Formats: sequence, structure tokens, C-alpha cells
Amino acid sequence: MNSHALQLTEATQGRLRRLNLATALPPIILAAVVVVMVDLQVWWHAFILAPGAAAAVVAFERWTANDVGRVAVPCLIIGAVVWPLGALVIDSPNAWWGVASVGSLAIPRLPRLRYAAGVALVGYVGAVGALRLLVEPGDAQKYILIPVGVTALIMALSYVGERFYDIVQELEVSKQREAELAVIRERVRFAGDLHDIQGHTLHVVKLKAALAQKLVRADPERAEEELREINLLVSDTIKQTKELAYGQRRLNLTAELENAKNLFEAAGIAVRITREAEADARTAELLGQVLRETTTNILRHAQATQVRMTLSADGITIVNDGARGETLPELRGLSTLRRRVAEEGGELTVSLREGEFVTAAVFR
Repeated sequence: MNSHALQLTEATQGRLRRLNLATALPPIILAAVVVVMVDLQVWWHAFILAPGAAAAVVAFERWTANDVGRVAVPCLIIGAVVWPLGALVIDSPNAWWGVASVGSLAIPRLPRLRYAAGVALVGYVGAVGALRLLVEPGDAQKYILIPVGVTALIMALSYVGERFYDIVQELEVSKQREAELAVIRERVRFAGDLHDIQGHTLHVVKLKAALAQKLVRADPERAEEELREINLLVSDTIKQTKELAYGQRRLNLTAELENAKNLFEAAGIAVRITREAEADARTAELLGQVLRETTTNILRHAQATQVRMTLSADGITIVNDGARGETLPELRGLSTLRRRVAEEGGELTVSLREGEFVTAAVFR
């Protein structure tokens, strides 16, 4: 069965799966056991009823993993076979539960005709119940009214619940876009810094070059002086550009903390900042560079939902959840900063523990 899967990050999907398994799986297993035990008249009836109950549990487990489409068809077939066998062979009025449960999980995920399929499922449950009464007159309430009514109610609630997950998916997509925009804003800020460095210099160089061209014959010494100043300006611009590229330009730590907070909140990430003490003026700028690089890494490489930043007199620690994988990724920017921190008598460490990525810069 073709079934569209929700486009969620691994972290969000994992949280939803754990929540559903913890809150809904035990009641479903209990319901499956009750359905089998209530209608079990002799021991061999379990061979008819148990597969339908098991199909419902398996479908729910795969549904929590966002993978119900892979088992939907076999589970539906099993449930669809159990209901007529239960109703016609062993007089089980509750054997419809398996097919109704599987259908309520799989049908709302269909890419098209989901409502028609829901109506067909309700009709099938009612048709089998009606056939049971035609073969052997009995209680219409147990074999038609209750199965059809409850199946229709379950399907309606499933469609409503699926809309909830659509909203979760929309929020997830929005969060990803906010993170991408935050990175773009950081790049725009870098471009602005680069423009500040080079734009003014290039304009001055253009004017001085034009002036030197006019003075080259009339006043060679003045022209030479202008050319010397152009050379100094270009050299200084190259130096500043290198400093900017390697994150060595002077930064304000307080401003970087505020900027990081704004970027994370824009991306839907909860932020907690603890300022135990003010950083030493000698190391504040370097700590700001560590914070800026770490902020960019979190936005680009992690599926973070919360970030904790702790500033002390001798360093800074940034902890974020949503770390991907079990091994440390290669972070070139932090590798460059690690050398600079070491040159200043400090230590920059990165570690991964229990799904959290920890970046710490400490000066002794």
C-alpha cells in the first residue's frame, strides 16, 4: 500500500514514537487481549482471533515508526479474513476489531482516496455483520450496529488525529526553514563585515590611483607617496579580510551572546543563558569567536530543541541536544579556533554524550 510518511526530523520522530509507545501501546495490547479472551469459547478459537489482534498491534508499532505503509496490506488482509471467520465460524461479535484498528492507522495516510477507503472499510465491516445475520439470525446490535458505529467513530477520530500530525509536520518544516534563514542571516552579516572592510578601501584606492595618475608627471614625489599609501591600504585590507575569514576579527562577547540567543529563538530552539561571572577582557573576544562558530554549527548540523550556554570568568560552555550520530563530526572552524585558544593558554574541547554535543573553551 502506498502511504505517505510524515516529513519529520529524526529527533522529532523519535520523541513522537516514544510518546505513542509509552501512552498508547499498553492500552492497545490490553484491548487485543480482551478481544481475544472475551470471544474465546474453546482453545482453538485463539488461532482465528489472535492473528487479527496481532495485526493491529504490529500496525500500530510500525505507525509509531512512521512506516505503517510497509505492513498495511498484510495486516489489513489478516484483519479482513479474521472478521468473517470470527463472525461466521466461531460466533465472535468482536472479531472486527483487528481490521478496524489496522484500517484506522493505514487509511488516513493514503496519498489519495483516503475518505473513500474509509467508507469502504466501514461498509465491509457492516456487510460481514449483515451476512452473519443472513446465515444465522442473531443480534443485529452485536454484529452490525456496534461494529459499524465504532469503526466509523475510530475512522473519524483517525482523520482528526492525522490532521494533528500534519500540523506537527508543518511546524517542523517551518523550524527547518527558520534555521536555514538564521544561517543565511549569519552569512549576510559576514558579507556586511566584508563590505565594510573592502568597500571603503576600494573606494579610497580608486581616488588615490586617479590622483597619482594625474600627478605622475606634474609631481612625481607626491604621486609616489599616493602609490605608497595605496600599497599600505591594500596590505591592511588583505590582513583584515584574512582575520574576518578565520574569525579573528574583534568581537564583543555580550553582543555575540545576544545574537546567538536571537538566532536560536528564531529557529524555534529554546535557549538558557547562565552568566556566572564576566569573562576576562583578555579572553572575551576569543570566547565570542568560539560562540559564533558553535552557533553556526548547531544551526547547520544539529536537530537541536534546546541550547544551554554557561559563561564563567575563565571560559564558556555550550550544550545542545539533537546531535546526529554517535561519533564526533569534523568541524573545521572549531579545529582552527582550538589552535588559537591553545596559543592563548586555553583549551577548546568538543564531546558527545547521550545525544548532547558539548563545546567548552576554558582558560586557566
